[in-house]
Amino acid sequence: MKTESVILQTLFVPCSCRCRYCLLSWGGQPEGVPWDRSTRFALQFRRWQRENRPDLSFHFTFGYSMEHPDLRGALRFLRQIGSPQAEFLQCDGLKMRTEKECRELAQIFKEEGVKHLNFTFYGLPEYHDRFAARRGDFSLMMRMMDAARDAGLTISAGIPLTAESAPQTDELIGILRNRASCRRVSLFVPHEEGRGIHLQAIRFSEDDLKLLSDDAKACLNMQIYRPEREWVTGSFFTEETRRSLILSLRNDNIDRYETMTPGEIIAEIESLDDAYYAAFPSLSELADRYGNPNGNRFYRQRDLFYHYRRIYAREQALSLYDVTDERQSGSRRY
Repeated sequence: MKTESVILQTLFVPCSCRCRYCLLSWGGQPEGVPWDRSTRFALQFRRWQRENRPDLSFHFTFGYSMEHPDLRGALRFLRQIGSPQAEFLQCDGLKMRTEKECRELAQIFKEEGVKHLNFTFYGLPEYHDRFAARRGDFSLMMRMMDAARDAGLTISAGIPLTAESAPQTDELIGILRNRASCRRVSLFVPHEEGRGIHLQAIRFSEDDLKLLSDDAKACLNMQIYRPEREWVTGSFFTEETRRSLILSLRNDNIDRYETMTPGEIIAEIESLDDAYYAAFPSLSELADRYGNPNGNRFYRQRDLFYHYRRIYAREQALSLYDVTDERQSGSRRY
């Protein structure tokens, strides 16, 4: 298993939404280390990485949202250490802003070198606001997209597909393209991670696919997302040979991490990754055991593997450190 990148993160900024499938299971309380301490750690880590592991790609990010208390300073620091987040921002969960305030924020982004903003829409306005658990969120994001476009930034939108959102998708795409001039719209099937497990009852299926126009279907990568039956009866599984490490700076680990070298931290997370996956059969074996040859619900390979691992862990009463929980240090294989 080849480690290709390290993502260093601190989840210290509150999010204004409480989305139904939040990957990070945002519960209203930030879990990350304060910014000043995180940047000192990031700077030291980056220097070590450049000198000792230049083969690794390096990212430094913050969350749960982009509402950094010193946004200009944060973007400048990210640019200084070469982190991609300096140019690409996921703009969900921002605090409420008027049109004027949105334009002021977009201007800050422009002046500080941000190139692209991405937004997630869960459905038409009323449904989206309920899903995000905040009234007016849809309208806010439309204002923000207008402001970003007018400031010269590029914008894109993602729409998670479920049995509930599918009937709304064509109209939503039309709104994004016509009202917001957003030409880059992609559809995706939500994962089960974080609070995504609660969406299993409405997981997107082949029946829901029939509700989409050909134009909408073209926004869904059917090579990545397939019905379960295609995965388990076909020859589409690919071996995961690479991984990205996630180093999450938290109040419960920062003291220890500061006593370790970056090399020791990397080795520790690699060991956690190795131990986690060694506890499970391969994806093909799990598919033979649990796969439904008639299953019509859509998954991507990573999500189906995660789905089967959950079943296996429950059956075997496994208690493991979960390297896929992105609130804590762990990994992503691909």
